[in-house]
Amino acid sequence: MQLTVLGCRSGMPAGGSPSSGYLVDTGRTRLLLDCGPGIATALSAVDGPLDGVVITHLHIDHCYDLLPLGKALLKPMLRFPGAPEFGGECAPVPLLVPAGAKELFARWSQLFPIASMPVLNRAFEVAYDVREYAPGELFEFGDCAVELHELVHSAPNCGIRVTDGERTLAYTGDTGMTDALVKLAAHADVFLCEATLRATDTTGHGHLSAAEAGRVAAEAAVGELVLTHFASTEPDWLHGLLTDAGSEFDGPIRLAEAGKTLTC
Repeated sequence: MQLTVLGCRSGMPAGGSPSSGYLVDTGRTRLLLDCGPGIATALSAVDGPLDGVVITHLHIDHCYDLLPLGKALLKPMLRFPGAPEFGGECAPVPLLVPAGAKELFARWSQLFPIASMPVLNRAFEVAYDVREYAPGELFEFGDCAVELHELVHSAPNCGIRVTDGERTLAYTGDTGMTDALVKLAAHADVFLCEATLRATDTTGHGHLSAAEAGRVAAEAAVGELVLTHFASTEPDWLHGLLTDAGSEFDGPIRLAEAGKTLTC
């Protein structure tokens, strides 16, 4: 199982890095976890089809590029040059989203209509097979099992646990501290964990500090901790995240970096 970091910034893209988006590839199955701004472009540089997309929550930095990605998936249905003709095939990609997403997507589809190519206005009807999930559900994609674990954030958020029968990746999305994090990450080979803060979140918005990420990693006995969802890429800030996490977890720790691939 390989994990490619397509983007790892919280909020809007910055410093050349897109927002949240991660590609999991087992050699048989390719899953996209989250699709924030800039991810559609980053994904276009990585060859191969998608077997599924899973969205942790409906905040802009985790789902905004679903619309341009959907339009890109419709490309086989277009014919150029000259007047466009339709009739190609587009196998819909399963898209797992929190409850309420379908209503949001219906509004999105009405933005920037293209009268001459109406199929492009139907990304969420044609390019995707949209499925609203409930916390605790289990889905299968190829050789991967995907579990959704309810966490704590200002918008409903589920962490994602992916296993191919041999290796396991756990990804938090955005969350505050909760006992459910240990279950999500338990004995995962790689724990991809947001570490947006240097101090404990007292606002109730629901974000982790790097020290809290390390604490969960230690309690869950993970193989490796990968910190992500950065508010800054200033070197001293990132070094501080590593130091804070290392004070709680004595296993291997690394920082997510856009464009980099690691083996789980």
